[in-house]
Amino acid sequence: MPSKAVLTEKQAIVAELTKRLQEAKGGLLVDYKGINVAQDTELRRDLRSKGVEYTVVKNTLTRLALDNVGLSGLDEHLNGTTSLATSAEDPLVAIHDVTEFAEKMNDFFTIKGVFVDGKVLTDAEVAELAPIPNRDALYSKVLGTMLAPITSLAVALGQVVEQGGGAPAEEAAPAAEAPAEEAASAPAAEAPAEAPAAD
Repeated sequence: MPSKAVLTEKQAIVAELTKRLQEAKGGLLVDYKGINVAQDTELRRDLRSKGVEYTVVKNTLTRLALDNVGLSGLDEHLNGTTSLATSAEDPLVAIHDVTEFAEKMNDFFTIKGVFVDGKVLTDAEVAELAPIPNRDALYSKVLGTMLAPITSLAVALGQVVEQGGGAPAEEAAPAAEAPAEEAASAPAAEAPAEAPAAD
């Protein structure tokens, strides 16, 4: 049975992890077993410069913290060597950078599970978000998708105007001039006969 001091220390770690997870916009659990010290240092430095906290964690204590914040869906990934990357500002930065690093390392550094805004993501969702470097890029992508139909409509309307949209107005102009032409071609009204000269 652990001593009171050890138990108190573990409770403090769980409390700290719970707070970190509550404040995180997103994060990842990673199996780091294949990387060396230099690679680990490089990754930590890169992530820290972008506001991502990356630490090695104990599976048992992390499980308790995840359960505390409703992320028990990640419990199954808590085996072997585990590190946790979290971002309190932009979850896409963490997902993008850690995924990119994992691809360079092949099977020596693998992503176990990902969460964003309190939701555990599927592999398909992670694959869709991983190429996006940050939240601003995601917003641009979403905005571009929303504006695409409007842009297409504007282009189509512009083509209609260029190809013949102005023709009816041009054809209307000669019609408006017709009465004047008809008036000009009509025979002049006969002048009234001169009155007989007074005797």
